[in-house]
Amino acid sequence: MIHPLETIRSAERLHRLICQCTLCPRLVAWREEIARVKVARFQSFTYWGKPVPSLGDADARLLVVGLAPAAHGGNRTGRIFTGDRSGDWLYRALHRFGFANQPQSIDRDDGLRVKDCYVTAVLHCAPPLNKPQRDEIANCRPYLAREWELLTRVRVIVALGKLAFDNIWPLVSNQRQRRRPAFRHGLEIWLDSGQTLIASFHPSQQNTFTGKLTEPMFDGIFARARQLLQEQAG
Repeated sequence: MIHPLETIRSAERLHRLICQCTLCPRLVAWREEIARVKVARFQSFTYWGKPVPSLGDADARLLVVGLAPAAHGGNRTGRIFTGDRSGDWLYRALHRFGFANQPQSIDRDDGLRVKDCYVTAVLHCAPPLNKPQRDEIANCRPYLAREWELLTRVRVIVALGKLAFDNIWPLVSNQRQRRRPAFRHGLEIWLDSGQTLIASFHPSQQNTFTGKLTEPMFDGIFARARQLLQEQAG
């Protein structure tokens, strides 16, 4: 299937197209099974069970890139980074530094709005065990690439996790022959375009429960993003 992405001129239209995607049979089957079977604590919920669109508009100066929706998070709520602990961490941090109007991320009708920020992911469907396959990443990559083309005002990119960092790098580096730096938390790269790429550990339970990522560490990433935007605006 050829994506008609060259005809998409707005983030809103792209979001609608993402929600219709059926390119990955394994992911389609998984997301729909999860939505049908559910888990005990969410039996009363009607699951979204479709690809989860990005959040934000094309005027944003901050781009946040994650891995994929959680099976009982975004796959349930229909909004990226919503309804799970990773989303709790992300939107608390965004709120602290003025990128969101509230710190809670409960469901897609809870009134959350991001400000000067666009949140997306490498994959828009929940993968089994949070481990996408290479062909699934490749199938979703054109969406991320088109988003990057539409987001012409972005000045700071925050990549949450190594997979996000590896997949956004070819789009933002502008020099494909340039060797990709080794991922590490807090890595900051000044791009040829004048934009800044910041790497962060993903706020997954695996990282936050073990103390690999602490809240001050995570806050530091978005404090730096805010500082860079203020410096560039001044």
